[in-house]
Amino acid sequence: MLQLFQKKRMWRKSPLKRHYDVIIVGAGVHGLATAYYLGKLGITNVAVLDKGYIGGGASARSTAILRANYLTSQGIPFFRESLKLYGDLAQELDYNMLFTRSGRFDLGHTESAVFGLRMRSQFNQMHGVDSRLIGPDEIKKLIPVLDIRQGKHLPVMAALYHPPGGVIRHDAVVWGYARGADRMGTEIHPFTEVIGIKKNDNKIIGVETTHGFISAGSVVSATAGWSSTVAALADVNLPIVTHPLQAFVTEPLKPYIDATISSANLHVYAYQTDRGEVVIGGGVNHYPSYSQRSTLDMLETLSGHVLELLPALRDVNVMRQWAGLCDMTPDYAPIMGKVDGLDDFFISCGWGTWGFKAAPIAGKCMAEMIFTGRVPELIQPFSLSRFREGKLVNERASAPAGAIH
Repeated sequence: MLQLFQKKRMWRKSPLKRHYDVIIVGAGVHGLATAYYLGKLGITNVAVLDKGYIGGGASARSTAILRANYLTSQGIPFFRESLKLYGDLAQELDYNMLFTRSGRFDLGHTESAVFGLRMRSQFNQMHGVDSRLIGPDEIKKLIPVLDIRQGKHLPVMAALYHPPGGVIRHDAVVWGYARGADRMGTEIHPFTEVIGIKKNDNKIIGVETTHGFISAGSVVSATAGWSSTVAALADVNLPIVTHPLQAFVTEPLKPYIDATISSANLHVYAYQTDRGEVVIGGGVNHYPSYSQRSTLDMLETLSGHVLELLPALRDVNVMRQWAGLCDMTPDYAPIMGKVDGLDDFFISCGWGTWGFKAAPIAGKCMAEMIFTGRVPELIQPFSLSRFREGKLVNERASAPAGAIH
């Protein structure tokens, strides 16, 4: 009788083999998405290794906002395709992702900010992304609780409205990709830390782990805030600085706000979850660090800024606060591809504060590159070599609420 109530494991527990065609370091959303799309291409002798539990790094600390209203001709098509994949992901993985297209509002409080939002709206429309500039009257109609009084500090002058944007359940995406990859033969090994990457001249031959050496045909690093330290194991120097990023949630409330709002001038964003909690976050810490401890200073800063937009939250209790790590590049754009001069070592990093929204298309493109040996056109601008060649992307203007300020 007991067997009738036993749930089937979402992914298997397998002994480590001594060789895999591909080893992926990092069992977060990017590593698992890469494994899943490799499986769809027929590469199933794959191991995903993580020093902690599955999805326990940046994926577990993400606020999981999805959008495609970026600025550059390189970034907009990339995130547009990722948002499309997210739209069908629940059906593809047969797992409820709790994806809600509640819309996204990037607020402008100054003439220069409104100019930047207008430019973004035009670029978005050129690349087929639904995004338009709206004024205070329409903003108030769509978000009645937003304080748009004139004459106050940083009044709301306009907003970039992006209807397809929304939020998703971050752990559901991780679990869905993990189960999908497992069903195609990928092995997932939590609590297996990579402590060394072995080379023979310029060729990667495997990784040294806390459970011994494992040889590999290819190695992929998808380790978010730890990317520079993992790449250093292969003597690769990445132009990445890791900064903590903090957020917090309030106690559950009745339905209060049905959208994601973000302010570049105030460096704060907020939305309400399906459980009623209001999620509030902002820019990364001023200082680089690997600390994941939240601070009272940031709690006070974010609280003050969000109350300028949503004053009705003033008497609401804070339930919990947390911090994650963000791998920030000089141009606020990701790094994807094979490391020049080092055979079979691939990196997916530099995701900063927007990595979760990119996971499906990043994983798909990384898998395609490993399978074909060619770099997909969509990610060609994001190669590591761009820093040496002076071909920076400069995506900072489209993610100002999460930028260093």
